[in-house]
Amino acid sequence: MRAVVQRVDYANVKVKGKVVGEIDKGLLVFLGVGDNDNNSDLEYMVDKILGLRIFEDDLGKMNLSLKDINGEILVVSQFTLYGDVRRGKRPSFTSSAKPELAERLYEDFIEKCKEEGLKVETGIFGAHMDVEIKNNGPVTILIDSKKTF
Repeated sequence: MRAVVQRVDYANVKVKGKVVGEIDKGLLVFLGVGDNDNNSDLEYMVDKILGLRIFEDDLGKMNLSLKDINGEILVVSQFTLYGDVRRGKRPSFTSSAKPELAERLYEDFIEKCKEEGLKVETGIFGAHMDVEIKNNGPVTILIDSKKTF
């Protein structure tokens, strides 16, 4: 699994002009699922993302996690995180998971976040979405469960 995690003061996602998910202070997570991903990748991503210490403490140091600040999380599916542009200029998405696997792991990620007592908002899997972000920092972190970067 791959994620682009952004620390935000506000974010929302719209489908056909209607807001379907909206958060205040917290994390916007663009989540992609690869064709070889499984439950261990899911567990790794949940633990890593919810434990990321990228919020500032009283001294201004990034020492606090989303759970520490009681922040919110907006999860948006994004298969294009597996776009391969090493050859040519048109991305190849052959490493992206098939929709059935991708949707299952995406939904499981959301459920595990909810189990942690967080406010969790989402986009709509497979839909064309417009995302509005007020990035804080900016702070953007890339995570890959296979640790390829």
